[in-house]
Amino acid sequence: MSMFSTGILVLTSPLHTLPLRIAPVLSSAAQVVERTLYVHLHPGLNLGAGGGQPRPVFIPPVVDLSSLITGLYSNAANVCGHLDVRVLLTNVRAQPNNASSPETGGTGVACNPFPSPQPLSHSPEVVLTDFALQDPGQSPLVAQCLQRYTGHCYVCTPSLASVLLHPQLQKLEEEVEKEGQKEDYRSECMETYSEVVVGGTFDRLHGAHKTLLNISCLLANKRFLIGVCDQELLKKKVLKELIEPYGLRVQRLKEFLQDVKPSLQYEIVPLSDPFGPSVIDAQLQCIVVSEETRRGGEAVNKKRLENGLPGLVLHEIQLLKDAHHTEMEEEKISSSSLRSRLLGTLLTDPKDKSHLPLVPYVIGLTGGSGSGKSSIARQLEALGAVRIDSDQLGHETYRPGEVAYNRVLEEFGSDLINEDKTINRRALGRKVFGNKERLKALTDIVWPEIALLVKERIQQAKEEGKQVCVVDAAVLLEAGWTDIVHEVWVAVIPEEEAVSRIMARDGVSQEDAVRRLQSQWPNTQQVEQANVVLCTVWEPEITQKQGEARHTDGEKWLDKAHLKSSGTFTIHA
Repeated sequence: MSMFSTGILVLTSPLHTLPLRIAPVLSSAAQVVERTLYVHLHPGLNLGAGGGQPRPVFIPPVVDLSSLITGLYSNAANVCGHLDVRVLLTNVRAQPNNASSPETGGTGVACNPFPSPQPLSHSPEVVLTDFALQDPGQSPLVAQCLQRYTGHCYVCTPSLASVLLHPQLQKLEEEVEKEGQKEDYRSECMETYSEVVVGGTFDRLHGAHKTLLNISCLLANKRFLIGVCDQELLKKKVLKELIEPYGLRVQRLKEFLQDVKPSLQYEIVPLSDPFGPSVIDAQLQCIVVSEETRRGGEAVNKKRLENGLPGLVLHEIQLLKDAHHTEMEEEKISSSSLRSRLLGTLLTDPKDKSHLPLVPYVIGLTGGSGSGKSSIARQLEALGAVRIDSDQLGHETYRPGEVAYNRVLEEFGSDLINEDKTINRRALGRKVFGNKERLKALTDIVWPEIALLVKERIQQAKEEGKQVCVVDAAVLLEAGWTDIVHEVWVAVIPEEEAVSRIMARDGVSQEDAVRRLQSQWPNTQQVEQANVVLCTVWEPEITQKQGEARHTDGEKWLDKAHLKSSGTFTIHA
């Protein structure tokens, strides 16, 4: 079967039968669609012969619809996590009671929710449905009917294909009946509100985010206010260096929301404190929370009352469990878990390094003091890579007779010479400490000489038939050595952990440890130039299991042909 980048799934089964059908339907759809899957709900839609060409109608926002959306995103995370699933709500609206309402055209019957086809961020190339085909001979007619129906609702590609999923789902009808799902069906409409507010980080938009946003869109009739964490609120986040930029998170939110319910007025604002406009906006009526953030919603209401504003209705949604979580991850679907899964993977493609020989493949490994990069380098060395210690090579440049030795004495004075003719590096450090110009004069002398020694070691490894080299270099980026490596790997760790490690390792005060970190590039600046990011913050037994689980991938890593799909390395320092 052909694969399509973007598809739209039209669900026609009654709401009470859908819960048991969602997983197999999504699994079948994932065999056809590989990137974006839109979901359009029309329970009871008849695509069969004899019913004429069906038209879209408004469906009410019943309580079961909220549960269905939660289950849909939960199942999507489990069975087709690679797909960007989006449940569309343009046709979900409470039926007007007034027969003369403009929505009914004065007839008492709800008008078409799609006066013109709705454009989507990604134009569907294929439409799929769970419609129960009674007669296989009707398949071509049903397919045509489905294509016309979908084209009436959404702007699709001219060559829209169609796929009927029902042949793979027929056995489920009996299972649904046995389960007696109809008894649990809740047809009462949800309470809706003019203006709704939510807050969150919304990093790497996932199923739990989408559930929150979709249900908020169900609840909101007019305006939807979204606060997005920024700056101060990100400081304590796990792997904050891998959080997407604020602008990118907002862009993805806007695209998702515009697809889901374009009729709403959306307002997205940055949050620099836990409350934002939720405690001062008098028009807001409802805040959507989870069992985890309910206390935050209660705190919002406390502040509103202090400000003379009425409290908000707290609408609580359930957390989505992550069926694929590991020992080191949360049980719920979360952005922090998604960020942890990026460790050791290729985040950005390496720049063109055609001026470098393919063998050996050179990885530049860097990170701040205490980041555990040397532990990572030793792990890679154990897997067969040649480790090149730039710090050790730095010591060599100060030896009597070396080029840097003479130039340092010329620049900083012969009073640095010890009795054994070596340079007193402690005294040299005092001459450059706190003086950027003098420090630059020193690095301009030493760094180029270290780079030459690194190149010599790489050449030596090539002559010995080695496949991979790892350049362990704290100053890799500052020194501009990225042109001598194929990839840049960066080790990161929270500052408080780095401070503790430096104090324990070097016997220095907290102030000195902090000062040392502040003299180096911050993690975020280093990650911007990284192809691969690693972290050594977790417990040894957990990282040990990770290393064992990825040993096979580690062996692949030694083959330059597989470097871009290399194993994950998360090693405790």
